[in-house]
Amino acid sequence: MNSRPSNSDSSNLLKVTALLRSLILTAAMLISFPPSTVSAADSSEMLVYFGTYTGGKSKGIYVSRFDGRTGKLGEPALAAETSSPSFLAIHPDGKHLYAVNEVADFQGKRSGAVTGYSIDSSTGRLSQLNQQPSIGDGPCHIIVDKAGAHVIVANYGGGSTTVLPVGKDRRLGAASAFVQHTGSSVNKSRQEKPHAHCATLDNANRFAFIADLGLDQVLVFKYDSAKGTIVANNPPGGVVPAGSGPRHFAFDPKNNHGYVINEITCTLTAFKYDASKGALQPIQTVSTLPAGESMRPEYSTAEIEVHPGGKFVYGSNRGHNTIAVFGIDEASGKVSLVQHQSTLGKIPRSFGIDPSGRWLLAANQESDSVAVFAIDSVTGKLASAGQTITVGKPVCVKFVATH
Repeated sequence: MNSRPSNSDSSNLLKVTALLRSLILTAAMLISFPPSTVSAADSSEMLVYFGTYTGGKSKGIYVSRFDGRTGKLGEPALAAETSSPSFLAIHPDGKHLYAVNEVADFQGKRSGAVTGYSIDSSTGRLSQLNQQPSIGDGPCHIIVDKAGAHVIVANYGGGSTTVLPVGKDRRLGAASAFVQHTGSSVNKSRQEKPHAHCATLDNANRFAFIADLGLDQVLVFKYDSAKGTIVANNPPGGVVPAGSGPRHFAFDPKNNHGYVINEITCTLTAFKYDASKGALQPIQTVSTLPAGESMRPEYSTAEIEVHPGGKFVYGSNRGHNTIAVFGIDEASGKVSLVQHQSTLGKIPRSFGIDPSGRWLLAANQESDSVAVFAIDSVTGKLASAGQTITVGKPVCVKFVATH
């Protein structure tokens, strides 16, 4: 028998060999691509932006890719070089980002700045649109209103609030409103004058809330999104115990209750909210530290966020270096302690909860790190996901969908 293959057999063999080579090459290419490229079509993939204080390891705003299925956080890259972009806000269109530049001098005047960017969703890079003065110095917090028409800025150094219009091209215009806060409180070294620390809006986009550390109040303003104006409300705000130093404020998803974390005393104050009047009524103040833990000079609080499901509220303790987890009684709005979780770093100035409510990313300012934690949907407890990345002096965490 002739064992030599026929011309037909040879042709078929060549075709099979070519097909196998093609399949092997395709598999090799898929393996060699980074996870962010392979999963680009997955709806759970997000970009995560980190605001920072510049100097040392930081040059500006950084970006990583985040997989919402696994909690995998990619290595950070510099998205935009800029001076101390300490806090960030995302436009409702998901294509633009705004950052405060927390400085005391801008264009030769005692003012900070606000910078607008467009987002390249494929790379995460930011392209600067323009800058505007914040009028007050030391701007430390910013939000975009629900209509995407204006940004509201809290100026810590200046003790003031500024509103800037957002044009159709998403560039920032000159300030449409500016309010100088007045007064002081009992801690003469920290509350000698106003220190605006946070801006928040209710779901209806009708009232703006400015937590002022120097006044021991969450100031309330009537807000006109069409005109970009703010006017003092009556009642003028929610009051916390003297010397508390309210820092950041957050609502539950239904806007029935609001929560402020108090920097100086490491406490959390819960409010009942009357949406028709823009009124905050304090109902509870609790410590963010473990039972029996005494205050120390190095202790202070920083960030607060309510879980998207509305059942839990989280607050960061600097110095103690933990996230305090509280359960929320949805009927009363009062909270009860669930857990203290180490942030696996030093000075957790901020953190962010992803839109699904499955993950929390803690930004440890003094250890130049961001750690990933899984959130238990039933208990609200945090557990380390076993991943930490290096980001210089991280101060803020913001998620952006890539689709």
